[in-house]
Amino acid sequence: MSYFKKYVSNTLASTQNQVFFISDGEKQKGRIYLKVFSEGAYEYSFLFGDTINSTYADGSISRVNETCGEWTLHSVKAMVFEDTEGEPRSVNQLTFKGKAEKTVDKGETFNSDPVILDINKEDILCLEIEFSGKKIPYFEEIIVPTMRLSDGSWVADKRVPVPSMVGVARKVEKKIGFLGDSITEGIGTECGSYDHWNAKIAQMTGEKYSYWNIGIGFARAADAASNGAWLAKAKEMDAVTICLGVNDLGSGYSTAEIKCNLESVVRILQDNKVRTILFTVPPFDYEGKMIEKWKNINSYILETLSKITEVYDVVPIWGDKAPNEQRAIYGGHPNAQGCLALATDFVSKIKL
Repeated sequence: MSYFKKYVSNTLASTQNQVFFISDGEKQKGRIYLKVFSEGAYEYSFLFGDTINSTYADGSISRVNETCGEWTLHSVKAMVFEDTEGEPRSVNQLTFKGKAEKTVDKGETFNSDPVILDINKEDILCLEIEFSGKKIPYFEEIIVPTMRLSDGSWVADKRVPVPSMVGVARKVEKKIGFLGDSITEGIGTECGSYDHWNAKIAQMTGEKYSYWNIGIGFARAADAASNGAWLAKAKEMDAVTICLGVNDLGSGYSTAEIKCNLESVVRILQDNKVRTILFTVPPFDYEGKMIEKWKNINSYILETLSKITEVYDVVPIWGDKAPNEQRAIYGGHPNAQGCLALATDFVSKIKL
């Protein structure tokens, strides 16, 4: 996609299509509040999509690669706040091929026209989005603030379509992507804190690279291996970390299926000239037969898949001491302390 030849991600938050909600078709207005990674005046373009990127929960509501159909963005404004209590320092109406309104076709991926925004690291980038439709994608487990206008007041509500990339025209040495589930997204850290492990890696490694968090709660290796809209994003990166498998284990996939899907994700990315760094499956307080299944898959990653890809072992950082390595000492969704510990270890061992 030509978009990625010019634009790179400029936030460390994940803002992906996780699931959809059903609406009555009436116009609604929502907001998403973000922090940028590289400050200054840049040309921005915001990438949107219609396709659900991963299977949500048990799959009874929505599944990977499901499309939502026709819905409309009536207005998207990019506003820069110095704090959430004050008035915006700047307001820019975004356009799509010269028009403020954009009707989204089934399965479509699209981006806004270029706009210059001057944003500092301490500022808040707010997208105010007016929309309507019957079936609309959103991010149920998003961990940055989102709100909707209700009876004249802004109230916390996640049912807002959000851009999948906050794109900025910035020259970087490499584009780094983080592919994974809720652990990669950053669940376990406080909303809006940017304390998740890959945000810490980005902060430690610096602005010579760009970083795109495409982690999504409930995501599976099977979702990525389907080679749909989600993995298409990872293909646009120069290097990608892959942290998947927890939800595959919890969803009943066999050991053989999980091994196959992890290898497929690696090979598909490598076929697209992407450097892959595969994580072992994180500890998650497994019990009974699940412990041996988890150990079997991680042994396969360390002993077999390590022959075709770089591997980073998360278990010594996030797991308890032997023989209870399956116990997650920082929580199944690692807290800020656990994320900092992993980031510190990662940058000491892996040169991005």
